[in-house]
Amino acid sequence: GVLLYLLWSVTAHLLSDDGVEPLRSVSPIDNVTSIISEAVQREGHQVDEFSLEISLPAVIAANDRAIRLYMKEKYGSANWFDEKIFSQQTMSVKEALRILLVPSVEKQMNVKHGNNSFRIRLTYTHDEGSQKLLRLLPNDRGRKRKTESRDGSSKRGSTDDDKQILSESDAFINKNLEGIQDQDFRSLFQLPPEKVLEPCHLVISCQRSPIYIGGRYLKLSRNVSQSCWIIDDERMGEASVEEIIGENVRAICKGDGYKFHAAGREDIDVRMLGSGRPFLVEVLNVRSIPSATEVQQIADKINDSEKKHVRVRNLKLVGSEIWTMMREGEAEKQKQYAALIWTSRPLTDDDLHNISLIKDMEIVQKTPIRVLHRRSPLERKRIIHWMEIAKISGGSNYYLLHLCTQAGTYIKEFVHGDLGRTHPSVGVMLSCRAEILQLDVTDVKMDFLQ
Repeated sequence: GVLLYLLWSVTAHLLSDDGVEPLRSVSPIDNVTSIISEAVQREGHQVDEFSLEISLPAVIAANDRAIRLYMKEKYGSANWFDEKIFSQQTMSVKEALRILLVPSVEKQMNVKHGNNSFRIRLTYTHDEGSQKLLRLLPNDRGRKRKTESRDGSSKRGSTDDDKQILSESDAFINKNLEGIQDQDFRSLFQLPPEKVLEPCHLVISCQRSPIYIGGRYLKLSRNVSQSCWIIDDERMGEASVEEIIGENVRAICKGDGYKFHAAGREDIDVRMLGSGRPFLVEVLNVRSIPSATEVQQIADKINDSEKKHVRVRNLKLVGSEIWTMMREGEAEKQKQYAALIWTSRPLTDDDLHNISLIKDMEIVQKTPIRVLHRRSPLERKRIIHWMEIAKISGGSNYYLLHLCTQAGTYIKEFVHGDLGRTHPSVGVMLSCRAEILQLDVTDVKMDFLQ
C-alpha cells in the first residue's frame, strides 16, 4: 500500500517540462510513456536501444519514511504486524517506477532497454515539497539562502538556475535524511505526512554518450591555425583545422557540439604534410550515428572544398579508447620535418657531412621567448634523432634541412638558437648564424589512424 501510494503520487500528478498536464483518459504510466516518446521524437534522436534514468524529489523519500513510521506507531502492537519484515524495503519507489515504465516505453518506441549509450533521464521535482523540507531540516540555513532571493522570498523553478538549485537542494535533503534517527525524524516531520496537492514537475532530457570520428589531417596552408585563434576579437588566419573538420562532422551527426583532439599541433605558418597528423572529433549528443558511407561523404566534402586548406585521410568511426592511445603515444612519438633555412655563410661539404653524422643528440631547450607569455618557464631535454642538409640549387646560402626529432621539440628555436635558450642549435653547430624561413611537418610517427 505504501509503495502504490507513492507511485501514484509520482505518476498521477505531474506536469511535463512544457507545463502541460497529461490527459486523464489513459493510465498514468501511459501518460508518462507518451511524454517520453514525444520528447525523443522532438529531439530527433535515432534510437535502437535506450537506458532509463530516474531522479525523484526528496519529498518522496521523506513521505516514504513518514508513512512507515506512522504504520509502525499505529499498528506495531497488532498480531499481523512484523516490524522486521516491514522495515525492510524490498523495492524502492524509483525501481518500481522503472519496472512499470520500461516495458511501456519499449512498446511505445519499439526499441529495447539496456545499458546503452543513449540515455533518457526523467527528473521529477517538487518545489513546494523541497522548500518545506529545507525549512524543517536542521543546520540548513546556508542551503536555504541559496534558494531564496535577496528579499527573502522563495524562487520558483522557472529558470535553468532555479532547476539547478532545486536539484542540489534535493541531494542535500536526501543526504541529511539518511543521517537522522527515527526519534528525531518524528519530532521534525508530520506523521502521517500531509496530502500533497501540487503536482510534480517532470523534465525529460535525452543524452547520447559522445561518439568519436578519427583520421589524419593534412594542412596545406600557412595561414590556417589548428584551433580557432582569436585575439582581441580579431581572427588570426583564414580558418582553422578544428572548424573545417569539426563543423562538417557535427553537421552530419546532428550533434549539439564537438571537441577537437589532435596528436600535437603545428604553428599557423607550418604546413602538415606526409601521412598527416592523427586527430579525433568528439561529437556531443548526436542525433544520428553516421554510417561508413556518411563518414566518407564528410571526407569528400572536406577534400573537395574549393579553398583546399585542409584534407583528411582514413576518416572513420572509432571507439573512445583511441583517445587514450593518442594521449599516451603523444609524448613517445617521433616527428619528421623539412625546413628551408638560411645561413650567414656558405656551407662546405664537411659541414653537410658532419650534420648527417649526428644521431640521437640531446639538446636542452628553455621555453621559447615567442611563447613565454603563455607557457611556464621550463627547461626541457629533447632528442634530435637524425639530420640531413642539402643545398638548394641556384640559391645562395639557402638549404633544405630534413630532421627527425622527439615530440615536443621546438624546431624553429633549434635552428636559430633563440638567443642561446636552445643549446646546441644548428647555428652553433655550424659556427654561423642560421635562420629558418619555412617549416613543414612531413611525418608524425604513430601506429594508429594510419
